[in-house]
Amino acid sequence: MKLSRCAAFASSLLLGAVLALTGAGAAQAAETAALDYVALGDSYSSGVGAGSYDSASGDCKRSTKAYPRLWANANAPSSFSFTACSGAVTTDVTTKQLGPLSSATDLVSITIGGNDAGFADVMTTCVLQSESTCVNRVNQAKGYVDSTLPARLDAVYNAIRAKAPSARVVVLGYPRFYQLNGTCVAGLSETERSAINGASDHLNAALAKRAADHGFAFSSVVPGFTGHEICSGSAWLHSVNWLNIGESYHPTAAGQSGGYLPAFRNAA
Repeated sequence: MKLSRCAAFASSLLLGAVLALTGAGAAQAAETAALDYVALGDSYSSGVGAGSYDSASGDCKRSTKAYPRLWANANAPSSFSFTACSGAVTTDVTTKQLGPLSSATDLVSITIGGNDAGFADVMTTCVLQSESTCVNRVNQAKGYVDSTLPARLDAVYNAIRAKAPSARVVVLGYPRFYQLNGTCVAGLSETERSAINGASDHLNAALAKRAADHGFAFSSVVPGFTGHEICSGSAWLHSVNWLNIGESYHPTAAGQSGGYLPAFRNAA
């Protein structure tokens, strides 16, 4: 009899816990389902490098494996607008991507700033020219991040806030590209790789500062990509891809799902 009562008591506790968890899960699901989510930004948000591009997105190359789409698939928000576009700079966001934003928008994600700072030209210079020319070009980009980019970010962030005054805005950064002293036996020198990583850190610091000043969340993807940089032996980033040059130095599908998606999910 004692054993039966204990078993019944344990069963009632277990049932209560299950009901409580189910209720919490249902409440969380309902809360997420009520969200209106808009994904803005450049190729790191559109999903260049991840493949599986939506043909309707044209040159914007929005991938079904990009973190905004993965998050929307998992959370089923009440609305999802995906306007991020490959090659976008800050002025492209303000002039071409903000249409879906409104006072009803609850959540916004964005990666922007890398193209303004000349990321593609930096990488081209470093791949094709001398070490000293590479380092000089990296330093020019860092100077741009200090002198010009903050005002451009302010313009974007102000425009987002004006159109979506109640939204939670998550600004995501960029990964470090190289694991130093890694598996690569050719290509850029360690000096060049270190300089490029330093430029990425410099840009991320600027993004984090401007985001904080606007009351936005900043989420770093560096921890997620650690151990998965180029030269790591398990890279979530494309190196130079001569067959599809536009995918060079962009996250693979694994980089989107393993690096960007958790960073966004944790901050959303």
